[in-house]
Amino acid sequence: MDESLESKFTSLKAKNLKIDLTRGKPGADQLDLSNQLLTNSVPSESPSGVDVRNYGHPLGIDEARELGAKLMSATMENTLVGEQSSLLLIYQLILANYLFGIEKPWKDQDDVAFICPVPGFDRHFRLLEDFGIKMLTIPLTGSGVDIEKFKGLLKENKNIKGIMCVPRHSNPSGDIYTDENISELLQLGKEYSSEFLFIFDNAYLLHDFLPSANQTAVWDLAIKHNVLDQTAIFCSFSKVTFGSGGLSFAAAGTKLFNLLVRQRTSMIVSADKVNQLRHTEFFKNKDDVVNHMRKHAELVKPKFEVAFNALDSLNPKIGNYKKPSGGYFISYNTNKPIAKRVIALCEEAGVLITPAGSTYPHFNDPADSNIRLAPTFLNLEDLKEAMEVFTIALQIAHQE
Repeated sequence: MDESLESKFTSLKAKNLKIDLTRGKPGADQLDLSNQLLTNSVPSESPSGVDVRNYGHPLGIDEARELGAKLMSATMENTLVGEQSSLLLIYQLILANYLFGIEKPWKDQDDVAFICPVPGFDRHFRLLEDFGIKMLTIPLTGSGVDIEKFKGLLKENKNIKGIMCVPRHSNPSGDIYTDENISELLQLGKEYSSEFLFIFDNAYLLHDFLPSANQTAVWDLAIKHNVLDQTAIFCSFSKVTFGSGGLSFAAAGTKLFNLLVRQRTSMIVSADKVNQLRHTEFFKNKDDVVNHMRKHAELVKPKFEVAFNALDSLNPKIGNYKKPSGGYFISYNTNKPIAKRVIALCEEAGVLITPAGSTYPHFNDPADSNIRLAPTFLNLEDLKEAMEVFTIALQIAHQE
């Protein structure tokens, strides 16, 4: 063991740091960009004539539905507005299929499975686990899912109900799926089953902080491949305005949309139309949202640069990563099975990192190599210290 590394690590532990890198949360400076929402007064009636204080309009006011539709390039008629979390809308769609289904409820079927790109979003895995749905993992390539592995899973399994993925700035790898990759997914899934669902969680649709590849809207690709009735797209303002007080949006083909509405009608008497109007007064149109996200990018980019500089200083024999151009995460892969050890060392020094295995179903990373870093929440000084701890922990674990 390199004695200088041990000495540095001892010095870092003596600082008694308390730094949390576990979740991809906006920093306080990002939240401040939307503080006007806290003080803006809104009229009691929307421009479309809805009394936002009262019951009714569970799909949302027209102004909010239109804004969400524009963001996702969908139609307003097939777009609804939810609460602050798109994850809740996705959960409700899975629940609706479990209880009712398009053709037959999933609860009445055997060996229901979903395809999950990895490394992936831990909350997607937890959601599917709640319903006892088998999760079939598929690797990401840097530009989407591995199509040959996708074909193999479809061939080997009889009751796959769909794929759930983050097609832009994928959490945590940063993948931006190419049009060709999404098109192949759509075509192959369609050929597999008319019940195969394409669930696109576009959580980072507008979250570029470096020049990023263009994508054709998923809605347009679904129309092109005649799979709109099997497609659902989600996004939210959780990382646009406030994590605890934004809006979420869902757009889907008519059959899926009606199924989601059926489920929500049993659960939701009225949407928070006051908050919807507050947001549509703040964002008059899609351009306002895009301009707002440029301000986010200015705040987020320096934090990722700090993380990039620290990771670039490491010997490539230790591991590798791909620099994301947007989103909230960095995915680092160690060359040895040491992810758990690295994270334990970081915790010893007062830096908390997302638990090893979180980016795989059931916390089972077969290589024990993937580590998710979330740099946005910290100020630059704390982030520099956290990255110093992380890089030293990596070197120690690699040498042990």
